[in-house]
Amino acid sequence: MNDEIRKKIKKLIIYTKRCMQGTLAGDYLSAFKGSGLEFDQIREYQMGDDIRRIDWNTSAKMDKIMVKQFIEERDRNVILAIDVSKSSLFSSQKELKKETIAQVAAALSYVAAQNKDRIGVLFFSDRVEKWITPARGMVHFGKIMESIFSLKPSGQETNIKEAISFLIGLKKRNSIVFMLSDWIDEVENYEKLLKVARCKYDFIGMRFLDLCETEFPDIGYLDVQDLESGGTYTINTSDVKNSVQTFLKARQIAQDRLFQSHKIDLLNITVGKPFVNDLISFFHKRIRRQI
Repeated sequence: MNDEIRKKIKKLIIYTKRCMQGTLAGDYLSAFKGSGLEFDQIREYQMGDDIRRIDWNTSAKMDKIMVKQFIEERDRNVILAIDVSKSSLFSSQKELKKETIAQVAAALSYVAAQNKDRIGVLFFSDRVEKWITPARGMVHFGKIMESIFSLKPSGQETNIKEAISFLIGLKKRNSIVFMLSDWIDEVENYEKLLKVARCKYDFIGMRFLDLCETEFPDIGYLDVQDLESGGTYTINTSDVKNSVQTFLKARQIAQDRLFQSHKIDLLNITVGKPFVNDLISFFHKRIRRQI
């Protein structure tokens, strides 16, 4: 690992720890419940304890009321599927999509590590670039951070279908999957597999959008390049009927409908903007659904 990567990781970890000072860590814990309860210890009865937890044999031996204490079982995988295609290098802001994705991935990885969840990471473009098997601990978290900054993808385009196919093939039980991408792909390509993934995992889509993808400026004729295909085009941003904004909006609407039809959460993150409140709001929605 070179010094430049070390500096980036250090800066990102500092930023992530600041995010954790708020309610994010607690909200994550509440939003993603464990799979059950496991025995922790025998302790003395306290006012308000459930009488069904009283251990009568131990109570008779100790000559005082003792109860069994249980803790939430969190034998769980958190899998981050991170889009590293060429479109992640685009931005109309100071910060690239890739950098915003890295920050969100770091925040999710860190809070999962703090809560003793196993973390796995899939890096994908138009192919599987790298797979990091789920594991626990801060050393593993550091390995993930290094990969985020040092990985040099060989693919250029985005293939959501390929990524979801790989995830389905993992057969990881009790797993949460966060797919971090701009989702620049045709809905028809991955619609069927997304439905399968939703049945196998707690699947969450995270869509990273630049401001130009939600409101493209009217500036007349503009020369542009497709980062993924390498093609160059001249577009007329003033053409209302065939505008880029209309095309981008139609794609987002199609994605929204797909996720809604399969009851899959889709969280929008704006590139270059603070995202912690967006994550907290998303966790709160999940918490309310569980009540």
